[in-house]
Amino acid sequence: MTAYIIRRLLILPIMLLGITMIIFSMIWMLGPERLIGAYIKSPEALRSNDAQERLIRKYGLDQPFYVQYGKWLGNLLQGDLGYSNVGRTAVTKAIGSRLPYTAELAIYSIIPVVVVGIWLGVIAGARHNTFWDHGIRIFAIIGWSLPDYVFGLLVLLVFYSFLGWFPPGYLSESSMAVLRSDEWRTVTKFATIDSLINGRLDIFVDAFRHLIAPIITISYLWWAFILRITRSSMLEVLRKDYVRTARAKGLPEKVVINKHVRRNAMIPVATVSGGMIVQLFAGTVIVETVFARPGLGKFTADAAVQLDYFSIIGSALFFSFILIVANLVVDISYALIDPRIRLK
Repeated sequence: MTAYIIRRLLILPIMLLGITMIIFSMIWMLGPERLIGAYIKSPEALRSNDAQERLIRKYGLDQPFYVQYGKWLGNLLQGDLGYSNVGRTAVTKAIGSRLPYTAELAIYSIIPVVVVGIWLGVIAGARHNTFWDHGIRIFAIIGWSLPDYVFGLLVLLVFYSFLGWFPPGYLSESSMAVLRSDEWRTVTKFATIDSLINGRLDIFVDAFRHLIAPIITISYLWWAFILRITRSSMLEVLRKDYVRTARAKGLPEKVVINKHVRRNAMIPVATVSGGMIVQLFAGTVIVETVFARPGLGKFTADAAVQLDYFSIIGSALFFSFILIVANLVVDISYALIDPRIRLK
């Protein structure tokens, strides 16, 4: 198992280098005339062609690709991704300041999405063509068919406008005032965790209330996806010879499902779960917008609209890194689920 993990870790630097080259190539293809806009703060600096050419030469945008890529990669290794016009600060600081908002939502969403999605998929697969199977499939079809902004607005309408339970935003104004005060001690930058560290249960309740509505929205949309994959995988494994053999030996159906079927059915689920985690950390732009959460998804969308190239590159690199780590975790989970994979 250790050798298997080491082999996967050795591949990471090569993958990261390839990703940086692909991302930089896509931006470099825009040409120096467009890229120069990322280095200036006022369009007035480009009034004349001479001024534009001087700036292009100043920042080395007329140099060959390998020279520009080498300089950019050197800056990247030093943590310098340039200036973010959207965030009005360095790209790394802009991403770092928005990451806690997205990470807190994503982490709290992963648990109900995976646990409930797999649970429903196992029930639907194990009780194929029963009332439970049909009901869960209808539940999944509705969730998969609803656009995220539509369901998000429905959740906001029901739970906030009608019931007044789960407000949008990050925190209430009174809680934000406490977070900005000198008495507040920031440790994790997660409002729910830092509130407990500071002994402020009232702020923890407030932060969690603001999380519940977007978690419900994300969970329901992803439950549909996870349970469909789980159900299909369960049905495929149930047709295997070793399952029929286990039943022929007289093993209880519960033992057959839990010991022989469910574990082998989890490999496709692990694959899609890795991609799902990346998308959750990407911020689910619509959900963040509907519930007014200033996370990475909204930051990236604003950067794309304003053609903030440095912010786009920084966000793409961050999401790519999360994807690679998630795939590594998926590979390791393969080996845990199916020991035969360790030998390949």
